Amino acid sequence: MEVKEIPIAQIRRPLPRQNDPQKVQALMESIEREGLHEPIDVLEVDGTYYGFSGCHRFEAHQRLGKETIKCRVRHAPRSVLAKHLA
Repeated sequence: MEVKEIPIAQIRRPLPRQNDPQKVQALMESIEREGLHEPIDVLEVDGTYYGFSGCHRFEAHQRLGKETIKCRVRHAPRSVLAKHLA
């Protein structure tokens, strides 16, 4: 699995999540001080990135105005994406 910086605007988050505001704030402070320690996981399907985990880290990056986020990229066919959406 490769790890790379991906523009936040290119990551689709198809499942709505409820984030804990205090956890997001704590992550924002940590990311500002030390950077992101643990990449989020994304599926790359036909050139499109889909994120299903790391929702607090993703929101923290958005709120900090970061352009990219470190991701572990797993390449997958549409059939795997369909299972995540089921």
